[in-house]
Amino acid sequence: MWIIREILALIFVALVLIVDLPLHVITWIIEKFKPGACTGFRYAYVHYAMKVVRFLTFGPITTIGLEKVPADRPVLFVANHSSIFDIILTGSQLSHPMGYIAKNDLEHTPLCLIMKEIHCLFLDREDPRQGLKTILKAIDYIKEGISMFVFPEGTRTRVEGELLPFHAGSFKMATKPGCPVVPITIVGTWDMFEPHIPRLKSGPVVIEYGDPIETAGMSREEQKDLPNRVYETISETYWKNEALIKEK
Repeated sequence: MWIIREILALIFVALVLIVDLPLHVITWIIEKFKPGACTGFRYAYVHYAMKVVRFLTFGPITTIGLEKVPADRPVLFVANHSSIFDIILTGSQLSHPMGYIAKNDLEHTPLCLIMKEIHCLFLDREDPRQGLKTILKAIDYIKEGISMFVFPEGTRTRVEGELLPFHAGSFKMATKPGCPVVPITIVGTWDMFEPHIPRLKSGPVVIEYGDPIETAGMSREEQKDLPNRVYETISETYWKNEALIKEK
């Protein structure tokens, strides 16, 4: 059964990429005359595509706290990262315009075009100057009303349950424009795909959206402590929800 679902998911992703080519041309022409007119459409297209992929590839999902996400203003989403399916999961649940901060390696893949259409940015952590430009561009997006999503560990963890150190610079995307930070904790995706590529192994997943942390008016000390504060929140929530999975 899972093999069939894997094949269907691959076929569907290929179709999404193929259909996106003419859509890209059409929306590009429209945007030339009316900038920003296709932002909502582009994100809705990717959002619903991710929902289909989620349906085909995920097992049971427990979602906690999604109602806490502010609907009237942009935010910086911050999550732990252990699988490419973290993007599928969150992108399928968050319906308002949002871009991901991705590794620059993805800029040279077939997904690049569709990622750029939804305001994803590519970060080269080996080049501080380019990294600063990416952060500043993300801040501009947030000021324009587009939420951003970052995995501050900078890469996927290779050890189940291990939370890598956070890159503090990622949080400037929130503190500079003064937008809220929403911590997201994902448990159960680590073993879905990467440890046994190309096979898919789907089990129970828990995703929890934490209370938004307001950054407007934060002191310098509070801003400096923000990465640690979010790290502790995600770490504590991870172990709590891992126990929840084991109980099922």
